[in-house]
Amino acid sequence: MRTTLSLDDDVAARIEQLRQALDKPLKELVNEALRRGLAGMHEPHRPTPYRTQPVDLGRCRLPNVDDVASALAAAEGEGHR
Repeated sequence: MRTTLSLDDDVAARIEQLRQALDKPLKELVNEALRRGLAGMHEPHRPTPYRTQPVDLGRCRLPNVDDVASALAAAEGEGHR
């Protein structure tokens, strides 16, 4: 099938870079890119689970963290109020 295709400047630049790097004809490269893109559009996007890495912060420097006033006094000094 013949058709006219208008490409955005950034897409045209990337296609041209790939064409030169892979030494493939434009038609072949565009068809391959469209096949891959269309296949990916058909599959639902599955978000990757969010994971955090644990970090050892060392031992607690306060004997009792339940006492907020003494924790603030230790962290900021007695004049924290």
